[in-house]
Amino acid sequence: MRPNVIVVFTDQQRWDTVGPLTPNLDRMARHGTQATVAITPQPVCAPARAALQTGRYPTTTGVHRNGRVLPPEERTLAHHFGAAGYATGYIGKWHLAGAEPVPEEQRGGYRSWLGANALEHTSDAYRTIVFDEAGDPVLLPGYRSDALVDAAIRFVADHHDEPFFLFLSLLEPHHQNEVDNYPAPDGYEERYQGSWLPPDLAALGGTAHRHLGGYLGQVKRLDEGLGRLLDALRSLGLLEETIVTYTSDHGNHFKTRNAEYKRSCHDASLRVPLALRGPGFDGGGAIARPVSTLDLPPTLLAAAGLPVPEEMQGRSFLPLLRDARADWPEEVFFQVSESEVGRGIRTSRWKYYAVAEDADPWNDPAAGRYREQALHDLENDPYELVNLAGHPSHAGVAAGLRERLARRIAEAEGAAPEIEPAAVRPAPDQAMTDPEVRLRGPKPVRIGHQRP
Repeated sequence: MRPNVIVVFTDQQRWDTVGPLTPNLDRMARHGTQATVAITPQPVCAPARAALQTGRYPTTTGVHRNGRVLPPEERTLAHHFGAAGYATGYIGKWHLAGAEPVPEEQRGGYRSWLGANALEHTSDAYRTIVFDEAGDPVLLPGYRSDALVDAAIRFVADHHDEPFFLFLSLLEPHHQNEVDNYPAPDGYEERYQGSWLPPDLAALGGTAHRHLGGYLGQVKRLDEGLGRLLDALRSLGLLEETIVTYTSDHGNHFKTRNAEYKRSCHDASLRVPLALRGPGFDGGGAIARPVSTLDLPPTLLAAAGLPVPEEMQGRSFLPLLRDARADWPEEVFFQVSESEVGRGIRTSRWKYYAVAEDADPWNDPAAGRYREQALHDLENDPYELVNLAGHPSHAGVAAGLRERLARRIAEAEGAAPEIEPAAVRPAPDQAMTDPEVRLRGPKPVRIGHQRP
């Protein structure tokens, strides 16, 4: 029997919000499979969403920045599951169309529709307005994420006797644009304000001191909604035959890396939660090797027993569930737009990033020349507070990563660019930063008086 598939998709959720704050997601990850290092292919809404719908890079689909429409010829998850006889439904934020309400031809092939292209502009925390298949506005009662979860539960109940694919796209924990705030349910912001600050936000400032309480309150309510959805599946007898995926489009650095919340090369922008449960994933444990959310579409199709189209640029990570040593790239490739035209790779240990300094970040999807801008040793600097680009102590590491980045750009975009090294600058303390020195260890030092 073919499994049902649900994708629960949040907006702007940091990877490090998972744990004690999210017991339902944590339980789902422990029961199923968790990708501990999941990286978005683009840290901004529309490009990340286009990639997750198609399994293709933003520069391939043409949605390399916000404001671009997903071309009608692009085949989405809805097309593939629909062709296999699944009932397909979309609920929530879309952000891949050119009009509001979203015209039928711009809905990516989803048959059941209750969404808005820019939900942050059609709604606020307690007034959720979406549009149905006829384009008519629908007011959903309750706190916004609760209202959308309720709609998802209704979809599941209405299609319990047939295979279904549901994409539930939540807005939280995205900020409310017009007030630049994170409106949590009543009482939730107060519960979490001042409780915890990730090291990058504590070191770099930004708006976290003002916003993190509301942000974490939103995350808490998201987790409670996930629990209600899982409970509904259980009550309908569908839990063990439904693949449930939880992930996000990108993270949030709270204006520490640039003047807004994302669009940077740092894990605060790139790294997202990713957990799956259900057929093929239960008991899978943790995938420690870096994966991309671009890999999620082929993974879901393969898990449902459907063919993976050759045009998809992601690859199924199901082999990693069976064998942690399976053939898999050592690095994840990502693109950055709007703030700058950037390209980078992320391995288990290293982050390497280059920027096209002369490119127009809004209009140019790619470039032929980049300059190395960032190199981070994630093993020793997991919150990316020390940039090693240009340090002679890491020239060899940078050269190897530069070559790998050029190869990944060529594979994804069809042409290999020139990547120039960063300008040389002295390391603060070569003995502390040189990887070879750290591996060899310091020279032995005699304790006590020296003999003459």
